[in-house]
Amino acid sequence: MKPFTFKQFEIQQSKDVFRVGTDGVLLGALTYVNAASKVLEVGTGTGLISLMLAQRNSKAKFLGIDINEEAANLTKLNFENSPFKSRLKNVHQDFKKFESKEKFDLIISNPPYFEESNSGKDKIARQTIELNFKQLISKSAELLSQEGIFSVIIPMEAGTDFIRIASENQFFLIRKINIKGIETANIKRLILEFSLIEKKLEESEFVIEKSPRQYSDQYLELTKEFHIFKGRN
Repeated sequence: MKPFTFKQFEIQQSKDVFRVGTDGVLLGALTYVNAASKVLEVGTGTGLISLMLAQRNSKAKFLGIDINEEAANLTKLNFENSPFKSRLKNVHQDFKKFESKEKFDLIISNPPYFEESNSGKDKIARQTIELNFKQLISKSAELLSQEGIFSVIIPMEAGTDFIRIASENQFFLIRKINIKGIETANIKRLILEFSLIEKKLEESEFVIEKSPRQYSDQYLELTKEFHIFKGRN
């Protein structure tokens, strides 16, 4: 499968691992990472999000984890081929069984979000078979540092349940980005950031396209250090 080329790194892809997509790019570009020194990505896939965050924060160290062996191997390849390789590590492991003596300043995930179905397409990456929201949230609460951030991107319709489960695990919602495909459309995705410390909620809106297949100025500005756009430097 054709690799996906960014300005500072390249993503090798596989038909059996969830490919580079807009959700991952948005999470990698919008999540607050500047204050983090230790970052954990849950469900790395290709390693895209960690690579974007490593480009944005030149001092942080990253650990990626994925239960899918092929995804873990692909992440390792993409990490090793990147200019940030000295700060990137990954493991093939079930997050539910993951243990760490150290806490993380940022835990980030583009988690499975569909209930189990008969579809075999991207089964582990898309469906909540191996890791559901409650498991992801409760384990992240154990591993997050006191002033750390837990960040995810999920479908809008899952937002209420996700926020409720997070609250039950002593997480406070501190940032919410409502993402629209185009300006006139309904909200399709949410980026949610949580903290173990209560803070004032910061809420904003992000529009991906100004018209079908035409990126918005907001998206072009956000991703200008990552994407290679035709006709743009």
